[in-house]
Amino acid sequence: MKLVIAIVRPERANDVLAALHHADVRGVSISRVQGHGGELERVETYRGTTVAMSLNDKVRFEIAVSDDFCDPTIDALLEGARTGEVGDGKIFVVPLERAIRIRTGEADEAAVTPVAG
Repeated sequence: MKLVIAIVRPERANDVLAALHHADVRGVSISRVQGHGGELERVETYRGTTVAMSLNDKVRFEIAVSDDFCDPTIDALLEGARTGEVGDGKIFVVPLERAIRIRTGEADEAAVTPVAG
């Protein structure tokens, strides 16, 4: 099992969700985060003071998948998030030691498999 983490532009979040749905990837957690990567620093004026905005709004997707679903998940994330510009984001894939579905007690592969019906 793997935990796939993607940090993407907020305006691409709906496209990422659509691509994940089309790839039959379910069970997604989404949160708003701030970060800084290769983007140029923006300068904004706030109450007459010039401020360098070093952190950008991003959306973080966390998806626990079986090994078989890892590559389709990555492909869907790339499809939905890519604009070709600096700041498109990153995808991280980390080993997932255990997963337990609280409702049923199912563990590991059974816990990350979508529930039928």
